[in-house]
Parts: sequence; structure tokens; C-alpha cells
Amino acid sequence: MKVAFITDSGTGKSIHEYQKEGIISLPLQITIEDKTYQDMENLNRNDCIRLMKEGKVLTTSQPSPGLIEECFESLKEQGVKLIVAVPICNGLSGTISTMTAIANSLDMKIICIDTYVTAVVQDYLITQIKKWYEEGKSHLEIQIKVDEIINSTNTLIVPETLDQLIRGGRITPLAARLGKLLKIIPVLQINKKTSGKVDTLLKVRTFRKALSSTIDEIAKDNPNEKTLITIAHVANVDEAMNMYHQMSQRFPTAKIQVIELPNAIAVHTGLGCIAIQYFQTL
Repeated sequence: MKVAFITDSGTGKSIHEYQKEGIISLPLQITIEDKTYQDMENLNRNDCIRLMKEGKVLTTSQPSPGLIEECFESLKEQGVKLIVAVPICNGLSGTISTMTAIANSLDMKIICIDTYVTAVVQDYLITQIKKWYEEGKSHLEIQIKVDEIINSTNTLIVPETLDQLIRGGRITPLAARLGKLLKIIPVLQINKKTSGKVDTLLKVRTFRKALSSTIDEIAKDNPNEKTLITIAHVANVDEAMNMYHQMSQRFPTAKIQVIELPNAIAVHTGLGCIAIQYFQTL
């Protein structure tokens, strides 16, 4: 059976990068004023950061339904019988629902996997799933592995300011005013337990204390040699590297990396944000 593997730019990677791996990526959309861009195609990370620094209001939306339909129709013409998709999670976007509806309308079989988040684990899963299919593993074997990874995944987000969260409607103006007045920094989390929606885990008095508390939270899950910890930042590489050094000492056997936060998340979390995502690799 011919299978196509699909993801989106929530991973932080472009269409071209995935083409090399035989994976299709559909760009999320980022709108600035009256113009809509295709994420990682005609709006790169540098431009996204520049526009945020200029104080522009950026919003995000799922890949164009027309583009999804065009992609699926092309796959059907090529004889694809099954689409395996790992898009941005259902709690953050309607992409899964749109992909499922379009595949059903074309009478195509689709398996959409909800990671309950996005970014690194999304990229890891689509890459691994393709590898497992090519190795001849059964659907059940793959599902067990996927569930194991998703269940181990947690993402902690520490915004340096609340400005972008206010603009994006992720936090109420009243809560934002109180937060600023009391100098409170929230530590946000998103995982399977939160159903893929951003939730407040802790409220801390300073940005540095908030970052320190994330390391304590990660420690509760006992990171080991199979744990991949990603420190993602929005134009805040110095703080990200500081976190890297602290975590390297605290979790010496874990794999730790520093990256730039993908555009689709950075737009909502704002400049200076540090996000930490970790999960058990296989």
C-alpha cells in the first residue's frame, strides 16, 4: 500500500527540508495586518522576529484548506492509499479536523496523530513513523511506540513579557494587568494532560525564578539517556545557553539542544520567551 507522510511548519522546518526526507510539509499561515504569509516559505524566522520587534500584531491559522485539498487530490492521483499525518495539535489548531474532512471527502484513508503539542516532538514523530513503516512494522507496533512518546512529552513555556499573549488573546487583559502589577511571570504548560491546550502551571515573581522552576519540574520526570530536552528561544539566545549549561549539570545523561522557537509558537509567546520541550526517544 502506497503511503504518504504529512506534517506542517509547526515543526519549524520548511517544505524543502522535508522534501529531502520524502515527507510533505504544509505551511501554517501567519497574518500581519492585511497580508497573509506562508510560514517558513515567504516568512522566515528573521523576518518574523523583525516584525515582532517592530510591534506588529501577528496572528496564525492552519494551512490553507485549498492547499490541503490540492495536495490530497495530487496524492490520490499518484495512487496513495493511506495518508499518515502528524500536524500541529488539535488543542492549538483546527488542522487535524480539516485534514480529516478533506480526506474523507476524497474517499482517502487518513491517520491523523494528535501530539497534544507541536514543534520538536512533531518533527521527531513524523520522521520516526515513516522510518517504522519502511521497516515493515505493523500499525499496532507503531501506535504503541507513538503513544509511548506522546505520553512522555511535556512542554513548559516561560514568556518574558505578557504583551504578545495579550495581543493573541491567550491571556485576558485583566489577568495581564494584575500580572504586570504584581510582577508575576506564569510558567505555562501544554501536554496530553492539558488536552493540547496552554494551561498555567506556576506563577512566579521573576523571569529567572520562572526559568529555574522549569528545571525543577523536569527533574520530577527523572531525565535519562533517552530523554531529549529542547530549549527553544525567541531572540533570547543568551538566556537559552544559560539554561543549557544549568541543565547539562543537572541532567548529565540527557540529550540537550538549543533551537529557535518555531514561528507559529513564537508569534503567541512573544520576544524573549524560553520554551522547554522534553520527551523519551526510542
